[in-house]
Amino acid sequence: MTPLVVSVPTDQLAADIRPLPDGVDLVVWDLASPAPRDRFDLVVPPYMGLAKVLSALEGIPVGLIQSQSIGYEGVADELPAGQRFANATSVHETSTAELAVGLALAAQRGIPSFVRAQEERRWAPIFADSLADQRVTLLGYGGVGKAIAARLAGFEVHLRAVATHARTEDGVDVAALDDLPAVLAETDVLIAALPGGDATAGLIDDAMLAALPDGALVVNVGRGTLIDTDALVQHVRRGRLRAALDVTDPEPLPADHPLWTLDGVLIAPHVGGATSAMRARIAKLVRTQIERLAAGEEPLNVVLGG
Repeated sequence: MTPLVVSVPTDQLAADIRPLPDGVDLVVWDLASPAPRDRFDLVVPPYMGLAKVLSALEGIPVGLIQSQSIGYEGVADELPAGQRFANATSVHETSTAELAVGLALAAQRGIPSFVRAQEERRWAPIFADSLADQRVTLLGYGGVGKAIAARLAGFEVHLRAVATHARTEDGVDVAALDDLPAVLAETDVLIAALPGGDATAGLIDDAMLAALPDGALVVNVGRGTLIDTDALVQHVRRGRLRAALDVTDPEPLPADHPLWTLDGVLIAPHVGGATSAMRARIAKLVRTQIERLAAGEEPLNVVLGG
């Protein structure tokens, strides 16, 4: 029987996906060294810098490339011809939703000011905005958006979402993307959870930001390219808007970028999915893919080359 050849990038992931079905040849390969086999049924690249390492698979027969990320913008340009690529839907939604709510709470309740005051050993109470009673709009109602909605259920917010098509789903009023300006005009907290790519680049431009009421909070856990950064800087600089960002454009954010020092901006370094929850979930997905391939079944989450 021909073994199912599988590579994962770390010893930790190799340990996490065991036990495996009989007949699986599991190797650890980070794609930075020569390939340890002349063919692979499944390759799991490193978590970060995916597009930069795919060239290592050029000319090597690979049944499936399993990413550890949900997003895959830029991958199509680097994917070797004839190879299939699956994203990591089901792995990061929980952690990203946690951070989205955490950023919104931190910004509303002034947590950054408390951290700065603590560093100075200064007692500095404030009267802050609550998240309760706010009009919260989710831009994007896929896996991440729905996970955010579930976590907001107990916060007594007025929740709605915006997606491609208008509908009511899970009790949430979802408006069509064409209605975004009108929805933004009635939004106190905007949480962007859309993927990157050409279709969403610059979606939140100066006009969209201008549609938001004075004092509104913009939270972005999708991709930095969703928002026109220069326009956001201008709105925040004027005191019109606030921002809590896990993703930026450019990224990483240069040390001299104005977003670092503007009042009303909270920045996290693109860590939405980087939690202990990821470890169990990526192991479960990789193990499921191996079991499906071993059984002759189609893999999950194929988004390119399928």
